[in-house]
Parts: sequence; C-alpha cells; structure tokens
Amino acid sequence: MTPLKEWLTPSRTLLLLLFLLTFASISTMALFGWRLLEQQRLVEAQRSQERLEQMADRATAIVRGALAESSERAAAGITPPGDLLLNLSPASLNATPSGLLYYPLPPPEPDLRANTFAEAELFEFLESQPNEALRAYEQIATSKDPSVRAGALLRMARVLRNNGRLSESIAVYARLARVNAIVAGAPAELVARHAICALSHNASQALDLKNDLLSGRWRLTRGQFKFYWSEAGRLSGHPEPPPAEAKALAEIVTFVWNDRINHPDPHGNETVWINGAPIFLIWRGSPDDRRVLVTHPESFVPRNAPAGVRYAFVDSAGRTLAGLKDRSNRSVIRTAAETELPWTLYVSSTQPVVETELIAQRRFLLLGLSVMVLFLILGTHFIARAIRREAEVRRMQSNFVSTVSHEFRSPITSMRQLSEMLAFGRVSSEERRQVYYETLVRETTRLQRLIEGLLNFGRMEAGARQYQFEELDAAAIVERVVSEFEAQIATSGKHIETLKAAAPCRIEADPEAISVALRNLLDNAVKYSPGQPTVWVECRAECGVECGVEHKRIAIRVRDKGLGIASSERNAIFRKFMRGSAAAAANVKGSGVGLAMVRHIVAAHGGEIIVASEPGRGSTFTMLLPAVNRV
Repeated sequence: MTPLKEWLTPSRTLLLLLFLLTFASISTMALFGWRLLEQQRLVEAQRSQERLEQMADRATAIVRGALAESSERAAAGITPPGDLLLNLSPASLNATPSGLLYYPLPPPEPDLRANTFAEAELFEFLESQPNEALRAYEQIATSKDPSVRAGALLRMARVLRNNGRLSESIAVYARLARVNAIVAGAPAELVARHAICALSHNASQALDLKNDLLSGRWRLTRGQFKFYWSEAGRLSGHPEPPPAEAKALAEIVTFVWNDRINHPDPHGNETVWINGAPIFLIWRGSPDDRRVLVTHPESFVPRNAPAGVRYAFVDSAGRTLAGLKDRSNRSVIRTAAETELPWTLYVSSTQPVVETELIAQRRFLLLGLSVMVLFLILGTHFIARAIRREAEVRRMQSNFVSTVSHEFRSPITSMRQLSEMLAFGRVSSEERRQVYYETLVRETTRLQRLIEGLLNFGRMEAGARQYQFEELDAAAIVERVVSEFEAQIATSGKHIETLKAAAPCRIEADPEAISVALRNLLDNAVKYSPGQPTVWVECRAECGVECGVEHKRIAIRVRDKGLGIASSERNAIFRKFMRGSAAAAANVKGSGVGLAMVRHIVAAHGGEIIVASEPGRGSTFTMLLPAVNRV
C-alpha cells in the first residue's frame, strides 16, 4: 500500500491540482455549451412558432380565395375538374358531368292517348287473336311518335313471346332497342336489351348491359337501377354490388335533390356527411333555377406545403374533414369564427422544427467544444506525463547518486582501513601483509572500474564516445572478460561456465566497449541470481533473414537462473536509472545505468540486444552483432 506521505509529495499534489483544474474547465465548458444550446433551442422554437403562424395566415388566405373561385364557377355553371355541378329546378335535374348510376327524379312519362292501343289489346286479350293483334300493333308501329312506336313494338314482342315465337320476339325487341323513347317507365333500349338477354340467355350480352348500366348510359331511378343491375348480374353469371364510389355519387345527388331544392337561401355552402365521407356543397340561385357544386373539402387543402408542415380542416364536432391533423406536436389553430371559413384550420409540424433547424448549429458547436475539450485533455495528459517523468527522473537520479555513493564508499572505506593498518605497522606477519596488498589492489581495481563506468556513461550521454573499430574474435573477448570477472568474484562462490564456439566469431568492434558491455551483463547476472552459483556465457555464429536477405550474426549470450524480469518491464530496464521491481524487492544494489550503456554500445556497433525472461526462472540477455563476412 502506498504510504500517505508519498501522495503528499509536490509532484502528486501538482498532478491532482492539474486534473482538478482540467475537470473544472471541461465541466464549465460543457455547462456553458449546454446553456447556449438550450437558449438557441428556445429562440428557434419561438421562430418556428412564428413561421407556423405565418403559414396559417397564408393558408387561410389561399382557402378563402379557393372558396370564392368555386362559388363564382358554380354561379357561372362551370364545373371544376373532379367536381360535380347540378342544375336544379322543381321539374328537372341535370348533372355535369353526366353518367350517374341513377337519379332521384324519374324521366318524364310520354303523353299517350288512352285509346292508342285499345283495338290491338282487344284482339290480344279479349278475343285471343294474336295475329290480328300483331297486325294492329304493326300498323301502330309506323307512327312518327317514338313513344307510340316504342309502345307498339313492346306489345308486339310480348305477343310473339307469349305464343312461343321467340326468334321473332327477339327481332322485334332489337327494333325496339333502336327507338329513343321511354316505354313502361324506362328507356326503350334498356327494356329491349334486358328482354333479349333473358330470351337468348346470352351471358356476353348481359355483361355488356351491365357495363352500360355502370357507365350511366340511361337516366334511371334508384329502383330501376337496382332491378336491371341485379338482372344483368344474374344473366351474366357475375352477381356483385355496384362500385361504392359510383353509388356514393348517386346518393349525393339524391341527397342534394331532396335537401336543397327548396332551401330558402339563394346562396350558401355547407359540409354534409354522406356514407361516412364529408361532402362540401356550394349553391347559387333560387329554388326555381339553382346550381349546386358538389366537391370535397380535400380539394381546398393548400398544395405544395413546406416540408414537415401539415394542414387539416376540422368541423364543429371535431371530425377531420381533410388533410392530416398531428396531435403530438405543436399546432396553430384558426377557428371558423376568426377566418369566416366553413371549417377550423389546423397547421401543425410533423417533426420538431427546432431539431431540424438547430442540427447544423448544434453539430458545429459540439464539434468546437469537442475539439477544445480534446486539446485540453491532451494538454493535461502531456503536462501530467512530463511532470511524472520529471519526478521519476529526479527519483531515479536521487537513487543513482545514493547507490553510486554507496558503491564508492565501500571500496574507499576498505582501502582506508587497510592503508592505516599497513602504515602504522599493525600487520604482524608478511603473509597477512600480502593479503592486505592484494585486497588493496582488488578494491582499487573495483574503484577504477566504477569510475570508468561513470565516465563512459557520461560520454555516452554527451554523445562524445568515440569507438575504435577493428576486426577481432568475439570468442577471445568473451574468454578474456570471463577470466577477469571470475578473478574478481573468486571469493563469492560464483562460477561462470563458458560454452566455447564451434567456429570463429569474427566481428568488427571496439574491444574495450564490447568488454564493458559484456562485463555489465555478467555483473547483472551474478547480482540478480542470489542462491544460484552458475552463470552461463555463450558465443556463437547465427544466421538470420531480414528484409528477404540472409545474413550472419554473432550472438553473445549471458544466461542466469535468477530473479527474472516481468514482461511489462523488459523494455523499461534499458532506460537510464531504471531498475526492475524484482531487484528492488530483493534489495539488490545497482546504479541502473548498466543496461542503458549496453544497449547504447550494441546499437553503435549495428546490433541489437534481446532479453528473454520469466519471473523466478532467470533471464537470458543476447547481444547480436554483425559478423565479418570473408570471401
């Protein structure tokens, strides 16, 4: 657990203050950004509401103009496309365009004299003389009055049919179909064609009759249409109801005739519901001569509405007559009392207009805030990183000075004690004096190597180190350095086992620099493997492939079975003043500059240093140096 006093060091306090300042800055920027967006949203909402008000006023003017234009057309007898214009009088009804399924006013009956067919009917019914009746009807059929002629032909066909002369009856019905008159209260053509279909059982002719009924070819009453429609369906084999739209139009005309023919107002308009659909009526003229325009409220909805805007007409009962009424969003209402229109006008937005208007501004603002926050976070990160690095460098330098001071103090203390004992004659025997001399030489050599290591590191840091390259045998360098190092650690109980190379290992290098690098690796292997007496050193030639080119390298490998290095620290240990956590935990003394010096030397010779290690199982450091190729 980290002691409390370490958290109170200047670097940690500064980092904490820095992060608090960054958090406060980001929070303030976010708060101001949110407030700015909220203010813009409110302003844009007000603008959107004003735009809807303007659209409502504009729509009111458009609808009022369309109603006035429709009224003028009704008065002038002009039928707008898709509408129906009715000309009404107490005795007549005309529709434009024509083609209704049926009319509320039956066609006028022909004015025939009561005794027109008396003589022929006497032969037909009372005296049962069909031939005499046929001659009489034939003579009447030569009349110039089409109504008389149609009545005579209808009776002739009846006589022939009743006497089993079907083909002759069909022929007479065909003559009747060519007469333009009203017979038996219905058009002569319709009566004749229905009779022909019934006598001949011709489904094709019945289907043609059905299509003509649907086209409104004849002026029929509702009862006549229902009868002949059902008969045509039965005879054609396709019984079905008439289309609802065409039937609704005929019902509208019937409603207008029954409800508006005697309306006292000479002009006006009204919305009525017929068969569940709203119909708008505009009438002009007196009951004796009145024009009624039949249209739909939908035709007055303004076209080309702006994107996201809907119009709707609503009656006094709250029913939507035309358009679409959006109840979930804002709406502007213009009542019928305000606008003098027949309906209440709703203008609504189908989507939040504020969101669509603010999206570009919001994106720009969020982008700007994001960039500012990103720069602030990055700046804080790099500043904090620099502070941490500076604090770490200071700590490592402090440890380095402390360690180096201890390293210097140990040989100097030994040398001083031994020198005093020799100088003051306190050594009793020559043999012991010789041991002290050897100890002085060893401690002096140790002190010299410490000083040379520091000097070399200083030169390396200053970039002033000059290497003297020459061709040499790496195996010989390894043997010499191992021999010298074993002499230094002879009393420690450690042993260095050298694996001799099978072939010459020629390299071009600075012998002193390579010796320093190898000596550092050996020193680390001995120090960081407590309880393990053996360290292995190997020099051998290896072949490798890099960028598709085969090359030969010399590997100088130092292996131990010591503490090992965690995977997270294998790159960090080559930085200056850096020491592994295992070394610190085992309280192994060191300056933290040896491996940094090794990497620098190996890189200057065009090689690389590789480490393979597992905590608790030892480490292997390998210096890979370019080999000298002999042709």
